[in-house]
Amino acid sequence: MTSATTTDDSERTLDASGSAVGLAEKPPTAPGRRLPLPALLVMALMGFILIATETMPAGLLPQIAQGLDATEGTAGQLVSAYALGTVVLTIPAVALTRGMRRKPVFLAGVLGFLLANSVAAVSPDIALTLGARFAAGAFSGLLWGMLAGYARRITAPELAGRALAIASLGTPLGLAIGTPLGSWLGTTLGWRWSFGTLSLLAVLTAVLALAIVPDAPGQRAESRLPLARVFAIPGVTIILVVIFVWMLGHNTLYTYIGIYLRSATIPLTVDVALVVFGVSALVGLGITGALIDRAPRLLVLASLSLCTLAGIVFFLGHASAPAVLTALVLWGIAFGGAAPQLQTAVSEASGENADAANSLLGVAFNVAIFSAGVVGAVLIGSYDGTALPALMAALAVLALAIAATARRNAFPARS
Repeated sequence: MTSATTTDDSERTLDASGSAVGLAEKPPTAPGRRLPLPALLVMALMGFILIATETMPAGLLPQIAQGLDATEGTAGQLVSAYALGTVVLTIPAVALTRGMRRKPVFLAGVLGFLLANSVAAVSPDIALTLGARFAAGAFSGLLWGMLAGYARRITAPELAGRALAIASLGTPLGLAIGTPLGSWLGTTLGWRWSFGTLSLLAVLTAVLALAIVPDAPGQRAESRLPLARVFAIPGVTIILVVIFVWMLGHNTLYTYIGIYLRSATIPLTVDVALVVFGVSALVGLGITGALIDRAPRLLVLASLSLCTLAGIVFFLGHASAPAVLTALVLWGIAFGGAAPQLQTAVSEASGENADAANSLLGVAFNVAIFSAGVVGAVLIGSYDGTALPALMAALAVLALAIAATARRNAFPARS
């Protein structure tokens, strides 16, 4: 039995369990009917820095290990420490701050991330550097957890999906440009310059955010659900399962793409493959930005279908460079819009608890990254690298089946 409490236009309708049953929230800042493009681009810049910081050490392990007098295996834990910080501290950080005004929280996250990167840039000790990476991961989780809700709050409701796509530009740009640029800087000038450059970009982001990004209120106290109940909101759990399954398959291949290319015995380097993937991801993000406010369900199903097709082409065409390049393009297009598609889905399903739900989304992503490293290592230990895309295709099919059947609460036909 439902005992609903109906509020004014700026609020949602909640049933007795606390689940949101209607979406009528208007942006508190009354932004009109135009996209707040400069503010969204500042958020995209922060996303670029987050992605570049997360992935950069993987391309500089020999230099970092030498500089910190450690083994490459120990230096590789810089990636794990970052992910661990995200997994462990994202949910409590977002839960602690979700009632606070958004701009101060955003600035605090940027400054905390700046401090952690700066410590990593000058640290003489591997233990201190690992601690800085853990802290960077924690601030990264806070920022990822709030960015989707913040972008939607400063945008008119009918443009919320497009706003989220623009704010998500940093993800494919970070993969296509940030990671190779960080590797080049580290190889040419020294690995500390890579961290230092990211710190300078964080300073620029903080200044631009202070000047350009409008403020927005946090979540109202009466609408805040405990995180366990956010997880139980109809649709949220299903979306998180789709995220984990999809990203497990994606990251298993992405993490070990070099091993796949060696097994494929084609004249294609990892750098070229990642650039093709990254540019294609921008195309996918553009398609998502154009359609997400009208056909969010169709986009998710299409992306998962393309991911499946890419895995099959990778597996069957591993001896052909044109086939592998085609698969890279399909894979990039499929992945490019994944973040805004999934953030939109979880934000719509969770309503005013979108910040908390997006923190769960970030954890699901990072648990998938952790798991992909282990699963991929086991897989290549028993088979060659061509088995990796077979797993990606199989998991994409599973995620597609789950999403296709979840048409009521998780992936409805319309936002």
